[in-house]
Amino acid sequence: MIPAVELGSLGFDGGAHVLVKLAVGERSPGEAVDVRGRHPELAADLAVWCRQQGHRLRVDGGALVVERGRAAGARWVGAERAGHADPASPGALADRADPSWGLAARGAAVEPGGPAPGFRLDARDEVWTERAGALYAQAAAAQWDPARDVDWTAPVEHGPRVEAAVVQVMTFLIENEEAALVVPARFLGQVHPHFREIQQVLAVTVADEARHIEVFTRRATRGGQPLALSGAGGRASLQTLLDEPDFAVASFLLSVMGEGTFVSLLAFLERCAPDPLTRRIAALTRNDEARHVAFALAHLERHARIEPGLTGRLAAAVERRHHALRHTSGLNEDVFDALVLLAAGDDTPDAVAEGWRQVQALQREMAEARRARLARLGFAAAEAEAVAALHTRNFM
Repeated sequence: MIPAVELGSLGFDGGAHVLVKLAVGERSPGEAVDVRGRHPELAADLAVWCRQQGHRLRVDGGALVVERGRAAGARWVGAERAGHADPASPGALADRADPSWGLAARGAAVEPGGPAPGFRLDARDEVWTERAGALYAQAAAAQWDPARDVDWTAPVEHGPRVEAAVVQVMTFLIENEEAALVVPARFLGQVHPHFREIQQVLAVTVADEARHIEVFTRRATRGGQPLALSGAGGRASLQTLLDEPDFAVASFLLSVMGEGTFVSLLAFLERCAPDPLTRRIAALTRNDEARHVAFALAHLERHARIEPGLTGRLAAAVERRHHALRHTSGLNEDVFDALVLLAAGDDTPDAVAEGWRQVQALQREMAEARRARLARLGFAAAEAEAVAALHTRNFM
């Protein structure tokens, strides 16, 4: 018995073709579907549609019967399956994404003949880490709202000198977070959509940094003071990050060396902040930064296994950066002094002495954490020591 599709009064001018197409698509070439309906133009419209789609229409005792054509579904002829949506499936990821896939979803059947946009980062080994999906899910679940998750009414009761130190540190953090936003944003548009999990991680990283800039700015201006000094040496250091064209090297310099150091700095601020508002901001942003570092480490650990010479390239990049910045002043001295005052909590000699000791301890902690991250990437102990020592004094 021939299956039938009941259209009732629905005509092709109202979407009848959708039901006919579904019914015919479920048949094999040469098999038929009985089309039934009351629309006055049904027969004429169905005949036109069949010619366009490559099907045969015949009238059998007054019934309209559509036989599926052998050339029907021509759009699928030659369509290549672009991997698999689940990256864990065998063969899901291509070694190099085909430009002709363009913006097609990974796993889609790609009809030939479309545009072939150029994405510079189209090789799996350049960008991929198996942890990307999990890190993106973690980031999506951990998003926080500055209006909801930060109590902007929390009291700030310390004196004007300590508040000025907070403003200086926040000013420093803002410009560094601008660099941490621009670098992943620049590479985001270069990643082939075939590696969508990497796109997603970079996109949520950009969103994180935008939120950090917001809260640091709001904290700096809370008391009505203008922002503090932006040092030329600090901006020169950040410019080297913006100028780096290689994705692996940029990820290393920004996240492994720079943001990793900032995780230590934010933990320091969380411990030493003179008010609950600043402590809360430091805690929230530190969690985000730790995730950014985790992504870079996961990506580079995989990359280092594939490219044995990667650690040499990374070390050379640190040396080039150190050489380029040799005539700059490094960390803005006002930022260093502000950190001392925040750790001191007061401007008495004894308090400042203790603040100085804590900032020295922070710098040793930063260096040790850098060495540990370098060891994870495969640097030998002596090389990790040397590379860590060359990191910019501007922290980022």
